Amino acid sequence: MPLVAALIGPRARPATGPPQGAFRAFRLGLTTGAVYFAGTLYWITAVMRLHGGLSLPVSVLVNAALIAYLALYPAVFAIVVDSIAGRLGASAALLSPFAWVATEFGRSTLLTGFPWVLLGYSQATFLPIAQIASLVGVHGLSLLVAAVNGALVYGVVTRGRLRISVVALAVATAVAIALWGRWRIAEGSLARSGVPIRIGLAQGDIPQDEKWDQSRAQWIFRTYLDLTREAASRGARFIIWPESATPFFFEEDPVGNEMIRRLAVETRAFLLVGSDQVERGTPPRYYNAAFLVGPAGRTVAVYRKIHLVPFGEYVPLQHLFFFASRLVQAVSDFSAGDSIVMLPVEGHPATTAICYEVVYPDLVRQSVLAGSQLLTTITNDAWYGHSSAPYQHFEQASLRAIEQGRYLARSANTGISGIVDPYGRVTERSRLFERTALVGEARFLTIRTVYARIGDVAAWFSVLVVLAALLATWRAGPRLDRERTSRR
Repeated sequence: MPLVAALIGPRARPATGPPQGAFRAFRLGLTTGAVYFAGTLYWITAVMRLHGGLSLPVSVLVNAALIAYLALYPAVFAIVVDSIAGRLGASAALLSPFAWVATEFGRSTLLTGFPWVLLGYSQATFLPIAQIASLVGVHGLSLLVAAVNGALVYGVVTRGRLRISVVALAVATAVAIALWGRWRIAEGSLARSGVPIRIGLAQGDIPQDEKWDQSRAQWIFRTYLDLTREAASRGARFIIWPESATPFFFEEDPVGNEMIRRLAVETRAFLLVGSDQVERGTPPRYYNAAFLVGPAGRTVAVYRKIHLVPFGEYVPLQHLFFFASRLVQAVSDFSAGDSIVMLPVEGHPATTAICYEVVYPDLVRQSVLAGSQLLTTITNDAWYGHSSAPYQHFEQASLRAIEQGRYLARSANTGISGIVDPYGRVTERSRLFERTALVGEARFLTIRTVYARIGDVAAWFSVLVVLAALLATWRAGPRLDRERTSRR
């Protein structure tokens, strides 16, 4: 981590004299955060401009506001590390991983949280290392990555035999975890356990600017009907449509509603249909929802999205975004659901997460603790075009399968749709902007991983370590300063 090296390295902290100050640390952390989030969330500008009705300058301004907010967390991290380094010197590099995870955990929870592109996701496709998520979750995976980097920094900025031991221990730990992960994947008992089910994923590939075009509604609906029949003809018993797939409100359109129910009877399959829901009242309340229709043609469960997308489904602190009034008017004012709902599929409980809900590890964990034996997620990533966002989203969703020891089925309007096994292996996967019906096997599983049982212990432990380190170094600070003075 270059940031840690800059904070505690010889140039940043001379052998004599006080540390250069919290302001410098804040500036370094803020700059690092700005570069990090601008490079990973650049696509938000295009989303605001193309689908939010904003001009390019205002879109950039809105995106910059989000990036500036997110960059505050690396800035806080830098201040914490600088404070500890002021008393402990290079040893602060070994505590920096806990500070990083503590601030990431804060970003994941404060103000409803925004746990996008956490450090641990960098290992999502390196499956041997990613298996540790089954023990400690994505925050524990972040801790591992940060710990290896912290040890390397310690080895660079110090001298003596201890640095060799520290670096060797970090490398040995990473190798041991990778070897254990390879063994876990090869052992593969979860892929042979439980009750199998054939799942169909309907990827309609409907352009975002056509989704609510009434002249295209019949064609859109027919597309999903045809894809469902195709999936059923290939043996799918549980067929999943993407988020907001229907060009109408499922409960408000009697013709479309009846056709979906007849389709379930015809195919003898469970259909999970993403569609908006309205609750009549004064004023009416709108929900982003998923409806499970059983083979008998009846609605057997309805899930309402709990975690809404800021600036997509609601605008937080609307009075602060006066310069983006067109966005405020364009964004649907959805209400949040208040509970996880079990979806009974062939006698087994499943659950779904709508859109970016799937990047909340604890929300998915709560569904498993409530009894879910199969994870699904439905989304509409058409907003993001050909950017990196759909790939980021898919990889983050895939890590939930490892964390919970569950199969995960993902249906996305324009992709990426797929089925992921409990080891993070993608068994079925679509391409972006492809109209297709994917069919593959998943399994209902009941075994719980260590992470499912203990939750984000790694994150909470990191918070406690940081608080203890700050308290200890602040108390020891005057004594250490006197010792330096006496040595001089």
